[in-house]
Parts: sequence; structure tokens; C-alpha cells
Amino acid sequence: MILKIAGVGILVSVAAQILSKSGRDEQATLVTVAGIVVVLIMLVEKIGDLFELIQTVFGF
Repeated sequence: MILKIAGVGILVSVAAQILSKSGRDEQATLVTVAGIVVVLIMLVEKIGDLFELIQTVFGF
């Protein structure tokens, strides 16, 4: 999971730098926001799995 997040971060930062250097700052910002959204979706899924595991362990 950590490696997936790091991979997304590296790809997003490289893409944002390339777009920023070519003068497309708006697209660089959109790529950054999209990367954040992708990581947050990944985290929300894992947090949901954690809550399900806690419910099964404690029998709620």
C-alpha cells in the first residue's frame, strides 16, 4: 500500500513538473489534485476494510 502511494506520488510529481516547465500550470494543478483524489480513494477503501475487520474481531 505504501509503495502504491509512493508510486502515485512520484508519477504525479514528475507529470506536474513537466507540465509546469512547459508553461501549463493549470494542467499541472489538475494533475496534482487528481493524484490526491486517487490516493484518498485508496485510503478510504483500506479504512473501510479496517473497520470491517474490527467489527468481525469484536463481534459487533
